[in-house]
Amino acid sequence: MNLDTSAVLWSAPERERAGRDLLVLLHGYGSHEGDLFSLSPALPLGAVVASVRAPLRESGGFAWWSLEGATPGAPDPVAVDEATDAVLAWLDTLEYRSVSILGFSQGGAMTLQLLRHAPTRFAAAVCLSGFVATASHPGDTELARVKPRVFWGRGTTDEVIPDAAIARTAEWLPAHATADVHVYEGLGHSISTEELTDFARFLAPQR
Repeated sequence: MNLDTSAVLWSAPERERAGRDLLVLLHGYGSHEGDLFSLSPALPLGAVVASVRAPLRESGGFAWWSLEGATPGAPDPVAVDEATDAVLAWLDTLEYRSVSILGFSQGGAMTLQLLRHAPTRFAAAVCLSGFVATASHPGDTELARVKPRVFWGRGTTDEVIPDAAIARTAEWLPAHATADVHVYEGLGHSISTEELTDFARFLAPQR
């Protein structure tokens, strides 16, 4: 499984990317690389933004793993790991000072899985309306030692992510990350202006 590198949307031309901070955007199920890229003007200045397209065609868009025959909120671990490996292989081709990741829904689940695969690689992760894919993973021991910064935001009226997946994430996250958890009253499966302000502040350079 490989990413379509020609589909990546960049906030800066190639000549201006090397050696800078990088923020990778991972869209949700059935969406595309242009979705989260629209957030770029509201994100902290300085980092290069790269919005990538998930590798599978499904539901009129693209997906990190298939939902056909799958239990909502409990994906096939092998499929999630394959998608994660594809993102890491693409990152291996780039030159950057630091890299952070931001994902929505299925893309949010990808951010947490990327941390499991490469606990020391990412400066920060933002998981929006997402969840941890499985209760345990071989990378969890090292991740619990490193405890990278993670912003987890979700709404109280999200009818897409099952309660079991939320409960699993709420239990797992504090033990494996330095977590900044935000729950937005009345927010469904979407991103609110308040949440955008909060995670943009979270991603701002640490002083």
